[in-house]
Amino acid sequence: MNTRDARRVLEAALICSHKPMAVREMRALFEGAVGADTIRALLDDLVRDCMDRGVELVCVASGWRYQSRAEIRVFMDRLHPEKPPKYSRATMETLAIIAYRQPVTRGDIEDIRGVTVSTQMVRQLEERGWIDVIGHREAPGRPALYATTRQFLDDLGLKSLEQLPALEALQGRAPEEMERQARPPLPQQASLLDEMLDPGVPMAPGRQESGDEAAGSEPLVAMPNPDLNPD
Repeated sequence: MNTRDARRVLEAALICSHKPMAVREMRALFEGAVGADTIRALLDDLVRDCMDRGVELVCVASGWRYQSRAEIRVFMDRLHPEKPPKYSRATMETLAIIAYRQPVTRGDIEDIRGVTVSTQMVRQLEERGWIDVIGHREAPGRPALYATTRQFLDDLGLKSLEQLPALEALQGRAPEEMERQARPPLPQQASLLDEMLDPGVPMAPGRQESGDEAAGSEPLVAMPNPDLNPD
C-alpha cells in the first residue's frame, strides 16, 4: 500500500472511531505492514491538513482523535442543546485533590478538605470514569488509594498529568489568565479547570456533609462534553 492510500485509511479510521486510537491500533489496520514511525509521520500530515479547518487532530492520553476547535464549539452546541452532566462543588474539590495529590486515600482527602467525604461522591467520580482504585496503603485497614484515569485526561484534552496547570503558578490569578495558561481545547474544559483550581469558599473543618450536599445542592458545575468523547 502506498503512502497516499495509507493516509486515507488512517483518516477514515480516526473519523469513524468512537474513541481515541493508539498507534498500535492504527498499525492493526495494515496488519503490521506500516510501521509506527510511518504512522506518526502520517499523523503529522493530517494535523497540518487541519490547520485552516473547523476540526483538529489531537493526541490525548488514550490516543489520537478528531474534535471541533474551541471557537467552533458554540455552533456545535446548537445541534445538541441538552445540558451536560453536573456535579456539586464538593465533588469538584475532591476531584481536584485526587488530580493534584494522587495517589490519595479518602482519609487524605478528608484531611485536606476538613470534611467527611461521602461514599456517593467517590462513586460518582468512579462511575464517570475519572478516578479508580490503583492499590491499597500499607496502614491499618489498608485504605484504597485513588488516582485519576486516562478517561479523565481524555475529557480534559490532555496527554499527561504534566499538562495540568501548576497550582503554584495559577493560585490567585484571574480565571481568564488561568484558562490561557491551561490552554484546554474546549470552553467546557476550561470551566472544569477553573472549578478544580478555585473551588470556592472552604467548608468548616470537621463538618459532616449532608446527603443533600453530596447529591448536589451546592453550586453545580457543567462538566466537559467534547466532540468525539471516548464515552
